[in-house]
Amino acid sequence: MPHTVLRRLRTAAAATLLGATGLLPNIGAATPAHAAPSPAAAVHVTNPFAGATGYLNPDYAAEVKAQAAADGGTLGALETQVAANPTAVWMDHIGAITGDATHLGLQAHLDHALAQQQAGATPVVFQVVIYDLPGRDCAAIASNGELPATDAGLATYESQYIDPIAAVLANPKYAGLRVAAVIEPDSLPNAVTNQSKPTCATATPYYEAGIEYALNKLHAIPNVYDYLDIGHAGWLGWSTNMVPAGKEYAKIAQATTAGFASIDGFISDTANTTPLTEPFLTNPDLTVGGQPLKSANFYQYNPAFDEYHYDTQMYATLVSNGFPSTIGMLVDTSRNGWGGPARPTALNSSPTTVDAYVAANKVDQKPFRGDWCNVNGAGIGARPQSLPYGTGNPIIAFLWVKPPGESDGDYPDASHPHGDPHCDPNGTQSDGNGNTYPTDAIPGSNVPAGQWFPVQFRQLVQNAYPAFGGSSGSTGPTAPAGLTVTGTTSSSVSLSWTAATAPAGVTGYTVYRNGTKVTTVTSTSYTDSGLSPATAYQYTVTAQDTAGNVSPASAAVTATTAAAPGGGGSSGCSATYAVGNDWGSGFTASVTVANTGSTATKSWTVTWSWGGNQQITNSWNATTAQSGNAVTAASQAYNGALAPNATTSFGFQATYSGGNSAPTLTCTAS
Repeated sequence: MPHTVLRRLRTAAAATLLGATGLLPNIGAATPAHAAPSPAAAVHVTNPFAGATGYLNPDYAAEVKAQAAADGGTLGALETQVAANPTAVWMDHIGAITGDATHLGLQAHLDHALAQQQAGATPVVFQVVIYDLPGRDCAAIASNGELPATDAGLATYESQYIDPIAAVLANPKYAGLRVAAVIEPDSLPNAVTNQSKPTCATATPYYEAGIEYALNKLHAIPNVYDYLDIGHAGWLGWSTNMVPAGKEYAKIAQATTAGFASIDGFISDTANTTPLTEPFLTNPDLTVGGQPLKSANFYQYNPAFDEYHYDTQMYATLVSNGFPSTIGMLVDTSRNGWGGPARPTALNSSPTTVDAYVAANKVDQKPFRGDWCNVNGAGIGARPQSLPYGTGNPIIAFLWVKPPGESDGDYPDASHPHGDPHCDPNGTQSDGNGNTYPTDAIPGSNVPAGQWFPVQFRQLVQNAYPAFGGSSGSTGPTAPAGLTVTGTTSSSVSLSWTAATAPAGVTGYTVYRNGTKVTTVTSTSYTDSGLSPATAYQYTVTAQDTAGNVSPASAAVTATTAAAPGGGGSSGCSATYAVGNDWGSGFTASVTVANTGSTATKSWTVTWSWGGNQQITNSWNATTAQSGNAVTAASQAYNGALAPNATTSFGFQATYSGGNSAPTLTCTAS
């Protein structure tokens, strides 16, 4: 099928990577290599990044500071600020556990983290990337590992890699740290999309067995939090990939000793460049020139244009496959900023074809969405932080997992016999549909994976979005304070707050209801209307400045609307059906539900009867049931409440033979 692409495995070779959260500690270069024991571990919390500080990796900070000193001037001052962001540690080969002459080992890093925690007032999150599966990087060759995809390779992975890592992390003196483990980037997505590649078909059983073993070992340590990699929107965003991905991750979880409890959450965009949002491409079904935007060559009918929508959709898919609603979604924002002069600043509605419209308005400047190696023009993205969208949203933190400035991989030439052609700036790659595109790799250098790449680092800093501030190192506004409820009715809540402060000046405030964005305003007050009577709503507010920086969320406030007098108002809904892909024996379809009433809905149900023998096999964002030809689809807890004129959508995959005519839908709301 045309949408089962084509993705590579990250390269993240040697080095430090990033963590996530708010406060940054004041830690000096002379941190002792051995520290006193930490207090007893805290309770295993739902979000380990909340109220915590990220670990500052001294190995990575030294790389950044050396480059900043070499460049000097204004650029050097901006580059210096990168080192102030929390980082994590990549265990990308067995030797990384003990370290070498230039890189600290795992225990030495933990000792630094422990000293950092003892010098501060908040818990420290130490992030470690587990990355050495047998047959690693089966779909590319930029970061092939040291272990073969064989029984012997798996035995070595377990006994000489996972077991020693678990033994170090289980040391009681580190029990007070929060350890976030990012487990095997780019592994399981290959089990979903790349089984036609012999190397991936051979490696997949070892991927599954190795990850199950790692989860069993790491989950047994109370202060360790386990996050599985889920690729990114440009890889698993199609429903034909997302649906089987949900089943693959559930299969892994159910094979572990603790089941679904062994996994705390998932991370997307690791070492990738898919933007958090596409601010001018918000509706994949918007029609231009008679075609939906998602049909553009850049998207190839993939409706997940950005990581925010991908993560929230994947969250719903994972929960529908048995994962608890408490799982947390993380995004690596280290290289997905796409700032600089090429970034569009306003909607350009003049193009009359979908390809031209998308090219004029997308912030992702890659010529081909499958480009991945040392991408030219990319920029550092949002700073590591917890709860970027407030409480209640499934995305619990932004991290920097791929260290900005470390190469994705080299390409074959006279001095680099082992390399990946996808990293060749003069090379091309195919989208699987007969079209070829440039690799878009940065020209002029050939740097092996994980090694420092000065040209890339300069570019990432210069194209950062939000941009880095002046020499003060400020990264944006403080959180709005004093959020209060100033009035309620049966269908509205009025709020006010105290203005945030920022050197660059605050340009607006974004209001979130129950973790979902409602609106952006320029004033410090707002009225949310179209709400359900006698219902509790939780609100948070963030601030934005002229450089594009976004503040942490304000403290949350809860408001309960009044009961409706006489039960006034009306509720109603409509449902619109559209087939996404049809391959003759099966298809995917989406249904858009709209509130057509004058009051907010609490829930909705869509029903229909098939005209043929269609049979639903999977669904997402709705609870579906089929009896004979009759189908019922009911809202989930997170998408049943719709304000008047608001919409939501759900989708499904089905099989059939013979005809596949569209059914007539009936929607009811309460």
